[in-house]
Amino acid sequence: MTTETLSVRDMGVRARQSARVLRSLPTARKAAALFAIARELRAREADILAANERDVAAAQGAGLPTHMVARLQLDAASLSAIAADVEAVAGLPDPVGEATPEEVRPNGIRVLRLRVPLGVLGVIYESRPNVTVDVAALALMSGNAAILRGGKETVHSNGALETALRTALEAEGLPGDAVQVIRDPARERMLDLLRLDDLVDAIIPRGGAGLHRYCVENATVPVIVGGIGVVHVYLDESFTRDPADVARAVALIRNAKVQKPSACNALDTLLVHEGALTALPAIAHDLQAHGVTLRADSPALAALQSAGVNVEPAQESDYGTEFLALTASIRTVAGLEEALDFIAAHGNHTDVILTRNPAQAERFVADVDSAAVMVNASPRFNDGGQLGLGAEVAISTQKLHARGPMGLRELTTTKWVVRGEGQVRG
Repeated sequence: MTTETLSVRDMGVRARQSARVLRSLPTARKAAALFAIARELRAREADILAANERDVAAAQGAGLPTHMVARLQLDAASLSAIAADVEAVAGLPDPVGEATPEEVRPNGIRVLRLRVPLGVLGVIYESRPNVTVDVAALALMSGNAAILRGGKETVHSNGALETALRTALEAEGLPGDAVQVIRDPARERMLDLLRLDDLVDAIIPRGGAGLHRYCVENATVPVIVGGIGVVHVYLDESFTRDPADVARAVALIRNAKVQKPSACNALDTLLVHEGALTALPAIAHDLQAHGVTLRADSPALAALQSAGVNVEPAQESDYGTEFLALTASIRTVAGLEEALDFIAAHGNHTDVILTRNPAQAERFVADVDSAAVMVNASPRFNDGGQLGLGAEVAISTQKLHARGPMGLRELTTTKWVVRGEGQVRG
């Protein structure tokens, strides 16, 4: 049975029932289910790719931007990679069941905290059909049920993927309703999910600022906000004295901006110490060679023009903007303190310092209040796979419960367990 004719509330009831089964499953059974999903994805390659072709054709016909169509598109290689990622999740350490050391209180009761699944996750996202499988795998391995709501542009792809997921789970003797996809693209169905607070334990949006804002403003279910925010790289003067370091800065900043410009951890604003402006032409020339549009403040503009590099003058609105495209702004600062003040006013996602001054590096790490702080490393490393989590459901930029990439552990919580011999409270 598919979820096509079910109301969102009915889906919530089924998800809650499934969560009760999943929360006590042994690790081996959860892993076996993920391997079954990977096999089913490979076996249904033709059906999934045919459904995806329908979505791609519809998106192109509707005039969806090229980068959005690219996010949407699947092929045999990408589907095989998705299946391999599911198998990789099956091999991750299972946080469910972890316990703190038992403590004996003076009255003899024994207490500990046990790590348990959150329960039912509602995940709302746009475009990428791979997210459907990624989230399903992470939810299942952490003992959670999930209700997924993708964008209208992925309705056929997600339907085919849901069929594969359900078939694999039922073949393993597990509830197929553990992962359900809302196939109705109407916005009202998303609102239904956001207000299902008696059945859903957390909403995780993945998308632009508008989606996150809509979820926060309309949900009665707790929302884990993430994936939005401005990414800064601060280039200190100490990192430009050695030609080898300048070359490293060029390569790192290119990676930060060009490797995947639509990612939330891609560079938005380059902060340049006024003493490091001599290195800016090499950086700007390299970025322009890779199709990046640069917008610079007056000191940076002058330094670039004197070196024969033409860029656009920056407007104040270019700072604090998450571009998600091959566009970046440049701002000159007098030193670390000004850079820190600027980041405090505009950042909270991922911020990088390039420096050879250990004291400045430690000051940056201590002062910057963002989900991830990097020293002499690309902001693109703010990713669950890169940071050792194996995979992620989202990158949280809030401060409660989870912050940064959300992997298996971030999809769990704890409960107290108390054991006694008939003690009563005096």
